[in-house]
Amino acid sequence: MNEPMTSTGSATKMPLLFQAHGAPPLLDDAAWMAELRRWAEALPRPRSILAISAHWEDRPASVGAVRPLPLVYDFYGFPKRYYEVQYRSPGAPELASRVRDLLRAKDIAHVDAPERGLDHGVYIPLMGMYPAADVPVLQVSMPGLDTKELLAFGQALAPLADEGVLVVASGFLTHNMRALGLSSTPSWASDFDAWVTDALEKRDLDALVDFKKKSPSALQAHPRHEHYAPVVVAAGAAANRPGKPTFPITGYWEMAPAFTRRSVQFG
Repeated sequence: MNEPMTSTGSATKMPLLFQAHGAPPLLDDAAWMAELRRWAEALPRPRSILAISAHWEDRPASVGAVRPLPLVYDFYGFPKRYYEVQYRSPGAPELASRVRDLLRAKDIAHVDAPERGLDHGVYIPLMGMYPAADVPVLQVSMPGLDTKELLAFGQALAPLADEGVLVVASGFLTHNMRALGLSSTPSWASDFDAWVTDALEKRDLDALVDFKKKSPSALQAHPRHEHYAPVVVAAGAAANRPGKPTFPITGYWEMAPAFTRRSVQFG
């Protein structure tokens, strides 16, 4: 199996991604799953994947399992079939070693969490992108929700993308569970989606970090910002990539129209 390299000698340079990850019913959304698959097919083949999900915060940063483990079914009240989903991707021990080296080089505290499997913010979108589960995957936690720290965390991980590793941060650019019952997209969601799109296109890292003060409707879009936080990690990792990001998937989730599906590709 392929593993990441510690130099860029023969590795393919990879983009960096932020993806809206949906929830278990995404697996039944044929159109969205097809969009994820087309997105993956347009990318170079990764040697491995480093995943950062809204659903895992641990301080210090925690490096997850480096061998296949049972998935984390971190959701409630869904039909039984969603708790029987499997995604048996290979582990990525060499990538874990490289991640530790990069964090150590930037004096970012970290520990190992060898019994922590992949959560749904990782495996559900990957089931659309890489359904064969044949790419090694490693998940690392976000070291809290301080956006300045998250930016630095992403910057520390930036070299991986030049080493054939696909860095994938997973969340939602609008995420308010109290809005699940709405039948149309509220203005606060569309306003925040437009604001964050503009900030990303301008590569305005200061605005992304200080989003609570600089964006419209921040508290409505993110009563708690764990689903926003991964985009800051991705933007930090892509800080030195030239050009504007692209948005391979856009629009709002049909079953939850306050949730933007906007996903981002840097580089």
